Amino acid sequence: MATAMDLDTTQPPLLLPGESLPEDLSTTTLNPLRLGPGLFLSHDPTNSSILPQKAGRLQSPAPKSYYIESSQKRYVPAVGESVIAQVTGKHVEGYKLDIGSAHAAQLDALAFEGATKKNRPMLNIGSLVYARVTLANKDMEPELECVDPTTGKSAGFGELKEGYVMTASLSLCRRLLMPSPPVLLALAGQVAFEIAVGVNGRIWVKSADVATTIAVVEAVRRSEFLRESEVGRMVKEVLTGVGERAQHE
Repeated sequence: MATAMDLDTTQPPLLLPGESLPEDLSTTTLNPLRLGPGLFLSHDPTNSSILPQKAGRLQSPAPKSYYIESSQKRYVPAVGESVIAQVTGKHVEGYKLDIGSAHAAQLDALAFEGATKKNRPMLNIGSLVYARVTLANKDMEPELECVDPTTGKSAGFGELKEGYVMTASLSLCRRLLMPSPPVLLALAGQVAFEIAVGVNGRIWVKSADVATTIAVVEAVRRSEFLRESEVGRMVKEVLTGVGERAQHE
């Protein structure tokens, strides 16, 4: 009897909650896997296995890293994920931020590269930051930091100044964070821009002019439902006339 995983070998496997994963996805102390949203490790005494919690396609953004891509609307924080957060409140020890989850997140004022009590970033209500989730628990507020835990450096985290923020599906954001996303490679070959992608459904884009920024945002948005072979042509169409429009700003 064919299963959902046998129906289309050209796409990532489609799984249902509780369905068995491919046999090669086993995890041991010598061969650990990193599990993202939609997957959990069953601790059955007789059979420890990885099972999906929701319906969707099994994705692998990096070696030994897996998650279920589904139509989930609300972001559920997970430790280690990168998010774009907006400051909604300030207190003595830091900031309260909106990350699009069920609960507001907390960011310590010292959770920045080189920050001290006398020298720390001063964020305002409405400021945007690119941050990493350090605590994710359904019974506690998520906690964030703006440094790479292995180096103590900012590594791209911190306040996002100017630019434009677009909202996108959680699945598109996760695909953009995979190695060599086609739309970003195609855009980078044509125009200069900065981008920060949060797995919480927010994407920040900045370039030297408004016309280029709008074009990048439009290309990223349109790429979601295109085949990889169609992305290059779409990017060329979107960028047509961008240089001329930029000169008239």
